[in-house]
Amino acid sequence: MDFDALLSKIKPDEIEKEKVESLADSMIVFINNLAIEKGISTEAFLVGSVAKKTWLSGKADIDIFLHFPLETPLDQLKEQGLYLGHECIKKMSGKWEERYASHPYVTGHINGYNVDFVPCYRIENSKQLKSAVDRTILHTHYIKNHLKEDQINDVLILKKFMEGIETYGSEFKTGGFAGYICELLILKYGSFQNVLKAAASIWKQGSVIDLEDYGTGNLFSDPLVVVDPVDKKRNVAAALTTQKMAEFIVSSRNFLKYPKIEYFNVVNHCSDINAIKNKFNVRGTKTFLICFNPPKIPADAIYPQLKKTEISLSSKLDLEGFKVFKSSYWTDESKIAFIILELGVWSIPSYKNHEGPKVWDELHQERFLSKYGNEAWVEDDRWMVKVPQNNNSVEIMLEFFLKKENIHHLRIGKHLKDAILKNNQIIEMKEFLSTENISKELLEFLDDFLNPGQNLWR
Repeated sequence: MDFDALLSKIKPDEIEKEKVESLADSMIVFINNLAIEKGISTEAFLVGSVAKKTWLSGKADIDIFLHFPLETPLDQLKEQGLYLGHECIKKMSGKWEERYASHPYVTGHINGYNVDFVPCYRIENSKQLKSAVDRTILHTHYIKNHLKEDQINDVLILKKFMEGIETYGSEFKTGGFAGYICELLILKYGSFQNVLKAAASIWKQGSVIDLEDYGTGNLFSDPLVVVDPVDKKRNVAAALTTQKMAEFIVSSRNFLKYPKIEYFNVVNHCSDINAIKNKFNVRGTKTFLICFNPPKIPADAIYPQLKKTEISLSSKLDLEGFKVFKSSYWTDESKIAFIILELGVWSIPSYKNHEGPKVWDELHQERFLSKYGNEAWVEDDRWMVKVPQNNNSVEIMLEFFLKKENIHHLRIGKHLKDAILKNNQIIEMKEFLSTENISKELLEFLDDFLNPGQNLWR
């Protein structure tokens, strides 16, 4: 396939480069001058994809790191770093919001760009590491020193391919490939096509990529191991899920067989509410949502708690005799969150057979019969009795688990537990889809829930 037409769309042109780099330079100059004026011992650096020239056109997120001497107290680093970030945003007439990684940082929305101002320590190697963000400057130096000019195009094509099949992004919500991994994959295999060939034919569960031959791949048990070339004790792909790795492998195989430009475009998910309703209606299942207001915590903290809760609920329902056909979770991160449970069995009998002791076991037999008396009978050599199942519909069972006195039966994060107990609603999908103000994003999620293989084929 000729990628020139694609590159003309995804590679920033000279006007965009000038605009982004000029803005970044002006902010760095302002911060460094202000730091000198205020006697703050720090220096601002441009890092990330903009510094490496590997950003996709129209999607430049500017990362400015303020690195402090190693002897700087952490509280001072935070205070002075945030101060300089806020002052720069104010100078540029932007809007700000504070976020949290290994420590707080500030994001500015300036001239249509998101700009992260992140305080960190000035380190020369990973042995001096004091916080996770300290590596970022080392990452930037490594890629700039090793990635050839003509390989930048391959990085852009790989990122766009991953974006099209929805495996791009290392945040917990996605569980996919980080931009830094894309760059390392191009360094390892040389080109976009070679990355796909390796994924299609070589990658297995636990495959190791070790550019510097550190030999530390066996320290990790993740689906894919990409040893960080600037820190041999870190797996760059630790956030990659088996699901997203497998989707990338399958999509790579499919693209290599039938290369189509459509793989570089996100699937046009259905957002027609009536079509979504019909798809649920013809499945012969019942789908319930547990809806609640998400807790006010960072997004990357919400998603693992949602996943943990979803898995726990599904497991508990299966153990109680209900059959969970499919489950997932979703949130807009501000107003609504829910666990979605599609059931093949949503109602169970009012009674179930309960096994007692064997007839040879006189001691336990006596205790069993003292409780159940002549309601018991013998099957082969074991006592049996019918016992009531009070929670014999999935709605009643869910209500039971979500009560304050019973929620301990679930494995659930603290913040999510409080949010669910404070206000939750168990609602059937038919009723949910009859409510107003269902967003396009939510309908597209439901379409993906109903048709999970859409990204694999074009």
